Amino acid sequence: MIKCREIAFAALHPDPAQARTAALMLADIQGIVKTLAVSPTLLQVNYHVLHVSLEQIEEALVEVGFHLSSRLIYRVKRALFYYTEETQRANSGCPRGSGNCTQKIFINRYSSMDHGCRDHRPEHWRKYL
Repeated sequence: MIKCREIAFAALHPDPAQARTAALMLADIQGIVKTLAVSPTLLQVNYHVLHVSLEQIEEALVEVGFHLSSRLIYRVKRALFYYTEETQRANSGCPRGSGNCTQKIFINRYSSMDHGCRDHRPEHWRKYL
């Protein structure tokens, strides 16, 4: 069951092209078939609903720092999609929260950030002081 959904972002954000940035981040996630930035604030996502849900995708994007649009039409659509997808997943035997979408986004984000928590020594040298 492949779903095609649109994710709308808030216009006021330090990153003016949130859709393109989010598309690049979501490209390597298991279950996501295709991402396309339609406009700077609108992202089209095709994904397999048994692997990942829209709720998981959007929660992961918010956790990373993206701002979703809070217009009424988008909130109503979001609630409807969350409910129908959760029902489809439950009817197919896929338990709630069984995706690894959030973990992979955080892992990709962490590995791309410049921070002092990396140990550049080879694995066999890390045992020694």
